[in-house]
Amino acid sequence: MRLLPWGAALALLIAGAGWVLSAPAREPETHAALVGDPEAGRLSFAAAGCASCHIDPEADIDAGVPPVLSGGERFETAFGTFVAPNISPSPQGVGDWTDAQLVHAMAAGVSPDGQHYYPAFPYGSYSRADLQDLVDIAAYIRTLPHSDRENEPRELSFPYSIARTVGLWKRLYVSPDWVLETADTPEIERGRYLVESLGHCAECHTPRGALGGLDTTRWMAGAPNPSGEGRIPNITPAVLTWSEADIVAYLDTGFTPDFDVAGGSMTSVVKNMAQLPASDREAIAAYLKAIPGVE
Repeated sequence: MRLLPWGAALALLIAGAGWVLSAPAREPETHAALVGDPEAGRLSFAAAGCASCHIDPEADIDAGVPPVLSGGERFETAFGTFVAPNISPSPQGVGDWTDAQLVHAMAAGVSPDGQHYYPAFPYGSYSRADLQDLVDIAAYIRTLPHSDRENEPRELSFPYSIARTVGLWKRLYVSPDWVLETADTPEIERGRYLVESLGHCAECHTPRGALGGLDTTRWMAGAPNPSGEGRIPNITPAVLTWSEADIVAYLDTGFTPDFDVAGGSMTSVVKNMAQLPASDREAIAAYLKAIPGVE
């Protein structure tokens, strides 16, 4: 009979430890001092592909038209359905948020009311970003059209519906470390930043484990398509035999060396990449040639 109190005490201890370890990160006071530049933010916004997920599902990304970030796109995953939120500068979006709160959401995956966001929001990649780039994105978002679309709830089954557990997931899978540890040239270093951080390319191109974390041992080696149709390709040097010039041209025009054309989600990626300076596309190509090949 004496084992019962000890068992209960152990259970409480484990639960308490889990509660502490899963706590959302506090917003750093230093974020409040950041000042964004909307013009610089326009390019960082394109590199980060924000419109690809948050634009009105019936609209198309057009470099000449400011996107309406109404959200509403539905994403089916093995863990449930996520719906992209409204992040336009309206009260229904992020209009009432401070820039510091927006930066904290992108860098740490924590909402203004101190709740974890699910990693369908690629903050695991954005956590490596320069905070100035993130506050610039926030400043650019302030300049975009408003949308009064109300956010729709996510549809998750137990236990994935317990958002607090995401804190433990973050401890396992969110790291500020670069996957390509050594960048031999400034160009590769810039490409690493764009691919591993702002561009969050690995979120689609790298396979995931049972808990949804990226398998960094198979970095950029391809993965099942989240839509359920086919696979996202392996773009490591072991399989992608395109030259750096071929990669640059593809990111600019969408045309492959075989005169095929980008389709699916890559359509919007190419439209975003085409807005960047040519030097950024060249840096991405150099990075892709520098990462280890994975068969």
